[in-house]
Amino acid sequence: MTETPETRPDRLSSLMARFTLSVSPAPVGTGNLIVLATQDGTADHALLCLRGKALHSGERAPLLSARVDWGGVANPLASALPDPVRVDLRQDAEGATLIRLLQAEITGPRCGSASVIARLIEVLIVRMLRDCIASGSATPGLLAGLADPRLSRAIVAIHDQPEKTWLNDDLAAIAGLSLSRFADLFTVTMGETPGAYARRWRLLLARQDLARGQRVERVAHRYGYGSAEGFSRAYRQHFGTAPIAERKRHSA
Repeated sequence: MTETPETRPDRLSSLMARFTLSVSPAPVGTGNLIVLATQDGTADHALLCLRGKALHSGERAPLLSARVDWGGVANPLASALPDPVRVDLRQDAEGATLIRLLQAEITGPRCGSASVIARLIEVLIVRMLRDCIASGSATPGLLAGLADPRLSRAIVAIHDQPEKTWLNDDLAAIAGLSLSRFADLFTVTMGETPGAYARRWRLLLARQDLARGQRVERVAHRYGYGSAEGFSRAYRQHFGTAPIAERKRHSA
């Protein structure tokens, strides 16, 4: 079956729902999102580093400098992105319009400008992430996996239902591939087996819940573990610490 925009799985929604995207304007030299301009003031390109490193504009003052956080290193997509993400805005009419709206809000502050600026920057970041996913990556990892139209269906299913014990047969059927072809392609493209990625995703989400102060038993049940003891063993093996210690650390 040929994939169309209507049938293509939404590769960003689960990640956006699980990892909070926060943005705020930042002084030049401290932001990890900047938009640079040509000499006539036209938006040239945008740079984004979601791993936290501040970006410097060199000799040109940026049109926009902002600080962005999207779950830090816990977010598997943020960890897989290039450093930095670079998007050319010169041939992007919609992106140029977005930048003009941002400039208008920044230079002529009005009621609610801070909220409008934050939302517009979020839109800009989503557009940048879409471009990255469409371009893919030669390096094994989540970005390469999401760029593959077959694997992305299986990856989105894992993201949408972390509590499910996914079997390769189920994921292969979702991807529309034979079992052997799916297992080989997934491992080569993602750099880990489907089961290993599903476990890692489940434990990353569990760690977030523990950091919010939720009880170990409740978190274990939410992500499909038969007992708190089994969850604790898997958590300790992956992170090197007990889940109760993680919960207490954040509570303190």
